[in-house]
Amino acid sequence: MLVAGGYNGTLAVKNLRSCELYWPSSQAWGATGNLRTGRENHTATMLPNGNVLAAGGSGANGALKTAELYNPATRKWTATGSLRTARRYHTATLLRDGRVLVVGGIQSFAIPLTPLKTSEIYDPATGKWTATGSLKAGRLGHTATLLPNGRVLVTAGTGAGGAQIATAELYDPATGKWTYTDSLDGERAFHTATVISDGKVLVAAGENQSGELDCAYLYGVGATFIPPIFEALEFK
Repeated sequence: MLVAGGYNGTLAVKNLRSCELYWPSSQAWGATGNLRTGRENHTATMLPNGNVLAAGGSGANGALKTAELYNPATRKWTATGSLRTARRYHTATLLRDGRVLVVGGIQSFAIPLTPLKTSEIYDPATGKWTATGSLKAGRLGHTATLLPNGRVLVTAGTGAGGAQIATAELYDPATGKWTYTDSLDGERAFHTATVISDGKVLVAAGENQSGELDCAYLYGVGATFIPPIFEALEFK
């Protein structure tokens, strides 16, 4: 397991360049090559060839456009194409064809908050980013989950003005477009979304204006004439 970058919690803001590897067999940690740029609030995505793509995040001077690749064989990071838009608190999802979809996030925390609607795709074959369809609603602190049918489900997050939202959207790689799907019953951000064995997505916990949440939802498809829906779950 590779852990890359982050923030060390000191009063002086310091975006870490250091990285570590964990070996489950020996339960040991060891240092590996440093990032080229210290960053936090970035994404790290394992590519089909085993390399890891670190994209965007927060740097010493705000949101980053840069991206870099980690090679497990050499344990070194190398620069790759920069994002079209600097962003942090975004999501990155590995698509079925090996490309990476980066969605939303934010550039500046100036008031009023204006989360990004834009999305872009990284192609490992070329090392370049290309724009794709924009979200219906800008968001950060959302989740992006690859569904069994190859589409990507984005749920909730923090929207314009800093309020949490309940809407969800679907991305179709074939068209490059986003469409609204069923909404959650309540707003949330910084939750989790996990595909479970039957292909449904479990959306759990998170927070809203009232505090931390203990509720969960299942997203899935019923009969062919029923659209994808969220079903509330009750913890006992």
